[in-house]
Amino acid sequence: MNGLYLYCIREKTEDASGFSTRSIDGKRDVFTIIHRELEAVVSRVSLLRFTSEEIQKKALEDLNWIKEKVVIHEDVIEEAMRGTDGLVDVIPMRFGIIFKNKTGLEEILNRDYEKMKRVLNKIRGKQEWSVKIYLTDSERFELAVKEKSEKIQLKEKEMISMPDGMAYFMEEELKETVCNEVNKELDTMLDKLFGKLGEEAAESVKTRILDREMTGKTERMVLNAAFLINTDKVDSFKKTLVNIDEDLKAKGINLEYSGPWPPFNFTNGGEKAC
Repeated sequence: MNGLYLYCIREKTEDASGFSTRSIDGKRDVFTIIHRELEAVVSRVSLLRFTSEEIQKKALEDLNWIKEKVVIHEDVIEEAMRGTDGLVDVIPMRFGIIFKNKTGLEEILNRDYEKMKRVLNKIRGKQEWSVKIYLTDSERFELAVKEKSEKIQLKEKEMISMPDGMAYFMEEELKETVCNEVNKELDTMLDKLFGKLGEEAAESVKTRILDREMTGKTERMVLNAAFLINTDKVDSFKKTLVNIDEDLKAKGINLEYSGPWPPFNFTNGGEKAC
C-alpha cells in the first residue's frame, strides 16, 4: 500500500518538465499535486517501509540510511526551487511527512491554504543564504586579545612580581582570565557581525552550531546563521561577506557562505501527516 511523501509546497507553476531527482523511495516518480494556486511536490512511498515507527527505528539503528534519505529530501526540494524560468518560491517541509492518501494531503492544503499563501508572500523575491564562521587559528586570535586586554596585561604584571609559589596560583588565574576574555571578545565580535549582516537582510536567524563530526572540519564552528536576502540585494550582500572575510582572516577566523537555499529557516515548514 502506497502513501504520499511530501517534500515542499510551491505556488502553482504548471511546469510539465518533471523531476529528474530520484524520490525518497529510490524511483523516478516525483510529481506535483495542484490544489487551487498551490502545488505540493510529492512522490509515492510504501506505507510499510516509511511508517513513523520505521523512520524512528532507522534513526536509531542506521544513521547512514537516514542521512541518505535526508539528502534525497533536500535534493528534491532544491530541484523544485529551480524553475525553468528562474528560482521558484517554495515552502520546504521537514523530513518524514507522509500522507496515507491524496485526500489527507488536500485536507491539509485546504486547511492551511491562507497560511501557506502568507508564507509564500513573505519569501517572494527573497533568497536564503547561509553564513558559517570558523575559528581557524585560536592562538592568533588569543594573542590579539592579550595585546588588547588591559585586564590580562595587569594580571601578567602582577604575576611577574610574585614569588614562585604564588605565581603558580596566579598562572592558573591568568589562564582563566585569558579564556574568559577570549570568549567575551569572540561573542562581542560575532554579535556585531551578525547584526551588521542582518541590516542587509529581510530576516536573519542564528542556527545550531555544528560539531566537528557534522562539519567534517578540524576547526571549531563559532557562528552558524541564515539570512533572508532580497534578490536584488544578493550581490551587495555577497560583497559585504567577502570584505568581512578578508578582515576576519587576519584574526585567525574564516567565513564561508553559500546559497541560495530553500528557506527552511524562514518558513517553519512541516505538517502533521494524516
